[in-house]
Amino acid sequence: MAIRPLFVPAYEPGCLIERVELDFKWHAGFAASQKQKSIQSLHEAASVRGYGKVLEISSKSENPLGVKLSAFNLKLRVADGEFVSVENAYQAGKCFEGGGPFLDLLRGSAREAKQDIRLTKSGNLLAFQFNGERWPLIPVTAFYDWLYLNALKESPSLSEQLIAYEGFTDIEFNPERSLNCQAASAALFVSLVRRGELDSTMASKGSFLARLALPNARSGDVQSSLF
Repeated sequence: MAIRPLFVPAYEPGCLIERVELDFKWHAGFAASQKQKSIQSLHEAASVRGYGKVLEISSKSENPLGVKLSAFNLKLRVADGEFVSVENAYQAGKCFEGGGPFLDLLRGSAREAKQDIRLTKSGNLLAFQFNGERWPLIPVTAFYDWLYLNALKESPSLSEQLIAYEGFTDIEFNPERSLNCQAASAALFVSLVRRGELDSTMASKGSFLARLALPNARSGDVQSSLF
C-alpha cells in the first residue's frame, strides 16, 4: 500500500486547493505498465471518496491529455519568443550561491535539464529568475506554479479540456521528496478559472504572489492550501 495526494479545486473563501490523501495499492516496478496499474488503483481510491472524474498528469498517464500536460511536454513562451517546456524553464531559472540562472538549460531535453550536475553542485538555492525577473523562494511553489499556469494560458485547447475534471494526480510525485507538483498546479488553474480570478491573479508577479500568500486552511485529512 501507498499514500499519494489528490489535488482538487476548492471553492471555500479561505483556500484554492484541497489536498486529499489517498491510500491505494502500489504496483512496484519502473515499467510504464506498473505505473499505470498504480494510477488505476489510485483513481479507484479517489472514486471511493466521491471523486469520479480524475486526471493523471504525467508522462505515464493513459490519457493523452495527461501526457500533454506533463511539465516535460507543456510549453510556454520565453523572452525571445521561443517555446520551451515548463520543466526546462523551471530548471534554467534556478539561482544558486555558486551560479545560475543556467539559461542554456532552456534548450535540450527536459530530462537532461533536470539532471544537469550544476543544479546539485552550485550551493544553496537563493532565488529563481524568468525572463529577467527575480522570484523569491517563498511561497515555496509559487515560481513553478507561475510557469505552469502561464503555459496553460498559452494552450487554450488543453486548458479547456482540463477544467472538465474534478481532481488531479501525479503518480511520480512523492511529497516526502518533492515540493512542486504539476497536478497541484493544474488544480490551482482550474480553481482560479472557476472563480473568475485567473486574469487578475496572473496580471503580474505581484498580484500572483499576493493571492498565494493568503493564510492556508486545514481540515482533517483534507489539507486545503493556496500553494
